[in-house]
Amino acid sequence: MEGEPPAGYRPNVGVCLLNSINEVFVASRLNLPGAWQMPQGGVEEGEEPRAAVIRELQEETGIKSAEIVAEVPQWLTYDFAPHVKEKLSRLWGREWKGQAQKWFLLKFIGDENEINLAGDGTEAAEFSEWKWMQPEQVIEHAVDNKRPVYEQVFKTFAPYINS
Repeated sequence: MEGEPPAGYRPNVGVCLLNSINEVFVASRLNLPGAWQMPQGGVEEGEEPRAAVIRELQEETGIKSAEIVAEVPQWLTYDFAPHVKEKLSRLWGREWKGQAQKWFLLKFIGDENEINLAGDGTEAAEFSEWKWMQPEQVIEHAVDNKRPVYEQVFKTFAPYINS
């Protein structure tokens, strides 16, 4: 794996997906209405982050028409709130401090009718609705513990987004 994630953090990938006018794809979580986020998901044992990001995007959004443009070189971490940590430890059968994320910038090259929040049917749906937002709006609507990661992601991808 490209540089190992810090110990105690669940390896995860994040998807910063841009449309043709450099707006960012976000979706509202089913379990947290009004919590908008960029797609993300766990890296499976032995899976490369580049493969995981394509798989996660497809699982969560149904999107197949996207190309990787860039990646954040280092793993970015955030800690789980105590009540979330407890719930996820039960779900995953392992205790993690939080998530270490490898973020990728992808360009959406498909048609919006490809977007399906039921995903590809391999996983339970996570999102209730989606939209395109400006990067500043994404940061504004992010849950508190993800905001610093999002700020770093947009800072790293600014040369691509602002071009």
